[in-house]
Amino acid sequence: MDDSKLSHSGLESLRQHIATWHTSGMPKTLDLHLVELAEGRAVLEGHPSEKFYNAQGRVHGGYAAAMIDDAMGCAVRTRLPQDVGFGTIEMNVSYVRKLDAESGKLLCEAKVLHGGRTLFTVDAKVTDRQGRLCAHGSGTFLVYPK
Repeated sequence: MDDSKLSHSGLESLRQHIATWHTSGMPKTLDLHLVELAEGRAVLEGHPSEKFYNAQGRVHGGYAAAMIDDAMGCAVRTRLPQDVGFGTIEMNVSYVRKLDAESGKLLCEAKVLHGGRTLFTVDAKVTDRQGRLCAHGSGTFLVYPK
C-alpha cells in the first residue's frame, strides 16, 4: 500500500492512538489501552479493580464484554479505510474464569475471521497475567459509509 493511502487507513489511525495514548471515553473509563496492532488483529490491555465490582465482589461481566467489543472493533478498524464506518450488530461472550482485582493485567486479543464488503466476523479472547483464558467472544460488524 502506498504511503498516501496508509495515512488515511484505520490501521494508521489506531497506531496514532497507541503513540499518543489518545482514546475515547469508554476505554478511558475502563482503563483499557490499545497495546498491539496488525492488519486484522488488535490487543487491548486492561487492569480490573474494585471500582468495577458487582454485588458479588468480583469484576462485573460487562468489563470483559466491553474489552472484547472494543478489541474486536479495533481489529475491524485495521482493515477499513478511515472514512468507512462500522458497528457491532451481534456479540456473544462466554466467561470461563472469575475476574477480580487480584487478576492483574488482562490482555484481550481480537482477530478478524472474515472481512467482507458489508460484514466482518471477529473472535477475541481475554487472558490473565498467567496466560489463562478468562473469557472469549465473537462478534459480527456491519460496515457502512459515514
